[in-house]
Amino acid sequence: MTELRGTPSGANLLELDLDVLIAATDKAILALFAEWEEPITANMYDQIRYHMGYGDPTARLGKRMRPLLGLLTYASLSSDWERAIPGAAAVELGHNFSLVHDDIEDSDAERRGRPTLWVREGIPHAINTGDALFTISRVATHRLSALGFSDAKVIRMMKIYDETCLRLCEGQFIDIAASQKNEMQSVEHYFEMIGRKTAALISGGVESAAVLATDDNEVIARFRSFGWALGLAFQINDDLLGIWGSEAATGKEPSDLARHKKTLPVLYAAEHANTEDRATLDRLFSTPNPDAALVAAGLAVLERTGAEAYTREQAAIWRERALKEIHSVKAMNPRAIERLEEILTRVISA
Repeated sequence: MTELRGTPSGANLLELDLDVLIAATDKAILALFAEWEEPITANMYDQIRYHMGYGDPTARLGKRMRPLLGLLTYASLSSDWERAIPGAAAVELGHNFSLVHDDIEDSDAERRGRPTLWVREGIPHAINTGDALFTISRVATHRLSALGFSDAKVIRMMKIYDETCLRLCEGQFIDIAASQKNEMQSVEHYFEMIGRKTAALISGGVESAAVLATDDNEVIARFRSFGWALGLAFQINDDLLGIWGSEAATGKEPSDLARHKKTLPVLYAAEHANTEDRATLDRLFSTPNPDAALVAAGLAVLERTGAEAYTREQAAIWRERALKEIHSVKAMNPRAIERLEEILTRVISA
């Protein structure tokens, strides 16, 4: 089995050390691979481990934000957070299935500073491996029954998970369809897309954890709303980093303009640009492989229209809504709520 990196020794579980939660999730994921892997399929599981960064000391691992959110949600309402690990593993595996497919659909050659799976192994293998990640994510949830959760809870969680994955595919469809058109979509249309593509996944993971921990539907609804607001804030913040971010922080060059990504700053600028500036944006987005001068001209349009300030404001608004929702929850473990706040403020830099 691949050795885990960064597992703390003697960590205080009552303090909900984030490294402990991440290590527990990774251990459960690797155990699933080991259970199903055979010599004839070893290369497929190697591809999965490569994509997720396991076993490579030089790899920049993902934030594991989604499983952390789920485990901390559960821990805020129940003392035995370890029982929720299969659900956290399922969310992380499901997220990575979407990343493998997104990289193919978006022709992204790098993720976290390394070649994406389709570049390294070819598109057929990457599609199949992405499918395997999705299937293993569902296999992970089967462990919940063995840990004593009722069939009703597991079925309710699976319903949330399946509906979330469908929303995710809908969001990706909207994104692909918009990218194939010359005209810009509206800001309103964009929020519809990221609601399905990003917010639904985070909200669904948080809601699922709350369902496992409590029967209080009002509390479950609060956490669902928290996840939704956080998901929007996270995606909007990612849009900022895609244009104005640091490569050292994001693991990829901030080149959304050069790659014709119609993110929130671009769409806002298109709606508020004068005739001349709109022509500049149209020229930028219709030019294959635009040079540095044209990209700089497009960036200047964003600055003149206040697109950066607007996007930062939107990220901050949704971040505050997320905070408001979790502050309204009467938690069994306030420390878990504090940890959720730490994650929120760490990943949303606006």
